[in-house]
Amino acid sequence: MRLSHQWPEVTGDEGDFRSVLAQRFADEVAEATGDQVTVQIFANSTLVGSTEQYDAMQNGSIDLSVFPLDYASGRVPQWSVTLMPGLVRSHEQAQAWETAPIGEALLENLDENGVHLLTWVWNAGGIGSKGDPIVRPSDVPPGTTIRAAGAYVEYMLEAAGAGISSLPSNEIYTAMQTGVLDAAVTSTGSFASYNLQEQVASYTSPTENTFWFMFEPLIISAAAYDGLCAEHQQALDQVGADLQQYAYDASEEDDARVEQLFAEAGVEVVTMDDAAFDEWLELAQDQWDAYAADVDGGQELLELAQQVE
Repeated sequence: MRLSHQWPEVTGDEGDFRSVLAQRFADEVAEATGDQVTVQIFANSTLVGSTEQYDAMQNGSIDLSVFPLDYASGRVPQWSVTLMPGLVRSHEQAQAWETAPIGEALLENLDENGVHLLTWVWNAGGIGSKGDPIVRPSDVPPGTTIRAAGAYVEYMLEAAGAGISSLPSNEIYTAMQTGVLDAAVTSTGSFASYNLQEQVASYTSPTENTFWFMFEPLIISAAAYDGLCAEHQQALDQVGADLQQYAYDASEEDDARVEQLFAEAGVEVVTMDDAAFDEWLELAQDQWDAYAADVDGGQELLELAQQVE
């Protein structure tokens, strides 16, 4: 089976935790099945482009991915609920989706769209800027070009006065280096994995608050999963479940690790207090309304998500 993702390849046990998760999954599946099921990993978008992995799963080019789900919201608009600005505020709240009604609804939607979930993965996001820190909407200088995955996050930043450049996280470094981007919002893990401390002067860490949480689960196409015998399906499900706590813990640990890494690199590191978050939340709620109005079933998904505290 072929597993594609966009993060750098691991070196031993070291690297982006999402890449480590993929490698551990491959190793443990081989062990659990006596090598009857093997998973070949294509890291760093070497087989499929970052934003194209859902389509590749559907056409059989790849079987699995650790995939930022909102990348495919053009195909499945409902998935934007997993990267709705201000909707998820903490790792605890993100993890609670797994057993909440919103989680059940999301699993049902994934199934309807040809995807079987193996491990829940959430990431908090920071804000890196080539200039002064961006903490609240008024900190966005006029004309600033920002990258932020998620259409509704982009709309919120536009409302704050930013210009938007849409690109996957593994293209941020070059875009900043060449002047295409002035700032970027991405996961803490991606800030470190792509060495963005070399390109930014300031970094707003999510250790206190953030308007950006993104769902990036380990998934397998329904076609590939259904092609396995029941014993092998159970093995994949069990390995995915066994890696669940690692995925949660590693993501949360990244926030503090990257904050320290950037500070040691000489980047100005700040956090977002509750008052600043509330200013973003006011803009974010306009995007919640737009999602509820524009997306089939969006109102229901949004209401289920808001039940999680």
